[in-house]
Amino acid sequence: MSLFKARDWWSTVLGEKEEFDQGCLCLADVDNTGNGQDKIIVGSFMGYLRIFNPHPVKTGDGTQAEDLLLEVHLRDPILQVEVGKFVSGTEMLHLAVLHSRKLCVYSISGTLGNVEHGNQYQIKLMYEHNLQRTACNMTYGSFGGVKGRDLICIQSMDGMLMVFEQESYAFGRFLPGSLLPGPLAYSSRTDSFITVSSCRQVESYKYQVLAFATDADKRQETEQQKLGSGKRLVVDWTLNIGEQALDICIVSFNQSASSVFVLGERNFFCLKDNGQIRFMKKLDCSPSCFLPYCSVSEGTTNTLIGNHNNMLHIYQDVTLKWATQLPHIPVAVRVGCLHDLKGVIVTLSDDGHLQCSYLGTDPSLFQAPKVESRELHYDELDIELKELQKIIKDVNKSQGVWPMTEREDDLKVSAMVSPNFDSVSQATDVEVGTDLVPSVTVKVTLQNRLALQKAKLSVYVQPPLVLTCDQFTFEFMAPEMSRTVSFSVYLKGSYTPPQLEGNAVVSYSRPSDRNPDGIPRVIQCKFRLPLKLICLPGQPSKTASHKLTIDTNKSPVSLLSLFPGFANLSEDDQVNVMGFHFLGGSRVTLLASKTSQRYRIQSEQFEDLWLITNELIIRLQEYFEKQGIKDFACSFSGSMPLQEYFELIDHHFELRINGEKLEELLSERAIQFRAIQRRLLTRFKDKTPAPLQHLDTLLDGTYKQTKEVIIIHHLSETLLSGNLINLDLSQE
Repeated sequence: MSLFKARDWWSTVLGEKEEFDQGCLCLADVDNTGNGQDKIIVGSFMGYLRIFNPHPVKTGDGTQAEDLLLEVHLRDPILQVEVGKFVSGTEMLHLAVLHSRKLCVYSISGTLGNVEHGNQYQIKLMYEHNLQRTACNMTYGSFGGVKGRDLICIQSMDGMLMVFEQESYAFGRFLPGSLLPGPLAYSSRTDSFITVSSCRQVESYKYQVLAFATDADKRQETEQQKLGSGKRLVVDWTLNIGEQALDICIVSFNQSASSVFVLGERNFFCLKDNGQIRFMKKLDCSPSCFLPYCSVSEGTTNTLIGNHNNMLHIYQDVTLKWATQLPHIPVAVRVGCLHDLKGVIVTLSDDGHLQCSYLGTDPSLFQAPKVESRELHYDELDIELKELQKIIKDVNKSQGVWPMTEREDDLKVSAMVSPNFDSVSQATDVEVGTDLVPSVTVKVTLQNRLALQKAKLSVYVQPPLVLTCDQFTFEFMAPEMSRTVSFSVYLKGSYTPPQLEGNAVVSYSRPSDRNPDGIPRVIQCKFRLPLKLICLPGQPSKTASHKLTIDTNKSPVSLLSLFPGFANLSEDDQVNVMGFHFLGGSRVTLLASKTSQRYRIQSEQFEDLWLITNELIIRLQEYFEKQGIKDFACSFSGSMPLQEYFELIDHHFELRINGEKLEELLSERAIQFRAIQRRLLTRFKDKTPAPLQHLDTLLDGTYKQTKEVIIIHHLSETLLSGNLINLDLSQE
């Protein structure tokens, strides 16, 4: 921990559960006020773009409403934001926003407000480019030495550089040997792009070489390239740094010299224009971001480096000049001029903590006050303690002393599952192979103390369990009123649900004097469905492909007392073996050891183990709680069954691929079917009869093929949904 903490000038938290990265922060005069004051532009992976102009009344103030100039949801995730001269015909600054499949350039403008609400800011889309490849990052600059405008270069995930001359697409080139994209920067002095390849070496490519190289229509070299037609893309210089790079920055001292700064996983490097190392520094902590900038000392450079220990280090070349503590781990750091305060350090964390701070000391001057020494009278303290205990005892005995919370007092929700199945099963359109699928009735009771408006009850169970009715609406509920609704639950699909727990959620509005429409409230109640709803007694199996052993710290319990509904299954009074037959067709065997404190669950299918295992643990916990034993514990000492889990993932992937192929085949057959129909209709409308030339036979064959593809596709979708559940089960 550092003795000195960053002095908080202004801070805020962006959104809720949003994520950010190093390209999501930018500082610039994006609204072109011309007063030299920067604005903070932040984009998130959730698609929200925010622009701040902080001006706290006093140091350390949080965000005010007028600090947020603009907030807009762009729907697509924002990978990077940059400000430059991106629109032709003007040298005004515009905002470039990089999405995964799109590049958008916006104009930010402000309108003077005539009322106390302040100025109004608008965002206008100037142009956009739809990308054919998934983007990773971008850089901009005056490529080729152009004056008065900035060009944009985007690097795709497969290593292609796409250059855009403002509103038009220029060209695209694949970097040779690219496997994974790295950080990208542009050096205006040498007119070259600098990146770090997956070979862990810094590479520099001249813009002119990129422009005159062969166009990147495809990844592989064509025969014309091999014969000498067209120019191959040649690297200008390379430098092996032996580690992956997190970021690259270019700093120019003057027109005749510039430096390339590369932040690695354990070191940061300063390189000359030709790739020679100027200096390097080994870091003590894992870095998260950095920002080099020109120092006040001639010929030196200052570098801000944030790390995963919530620290921000300031280096002058390789000398540590300052270390300060941050309240979060920064993933992006910038320096700008905000509210006439130059050199403000702006940091952004991956969970949205945005802070403007400056360097300084804030020592702790607190000293513990001296305790007044006084003589203790133990008899008086004993009398006072007894009086307080008596007051607490009286309060606990009295009724209605502590007021209930509004949410608990307004409405109470309870659910009761019927112990018996419905006499007439409510199961319809089931996909289970058994003749009769049982259903069970669940009753949910709502008891309210006050008048409630627009109460809505929603019930949810895990698929393939379905409800006969899952939505209930009550427009108005009078005070001291009780309403009960009932519905049935049954198994529709042929696979196993991940759990047997259901959830009843009630949303309602509580009347208020301030809000006539009511204050929205939510309350929920959970219920458990019986195992017999999806499972029948079955014959135990001695052998199985997949086995799971659960260790406990208590003596084994008779399975007949844990699963009384399956007691008729045991043969020869075997209380330590029990079989389960799911309605979908799979079987699971449960064995309890006679000598050790172990239980074994085994089945032919890996995903079928979870439900019985979970049910066994729950029933064991309930059994020992009734016995008054609180230190019961279960454990698993074997190796993680990752191989079986990966096989399920591979099977799921194959099902998706086959599903896409069936969709393509179905589309082809449908197009063929409609084309034959049009030709037949033309023949039938023709006044002069003409032979059908077997078009009717072709139509009948196409219809049969289309029908077969639809059936197979439906079966594939069913298997895919079951495989998704299996993945969830395996993950549990």
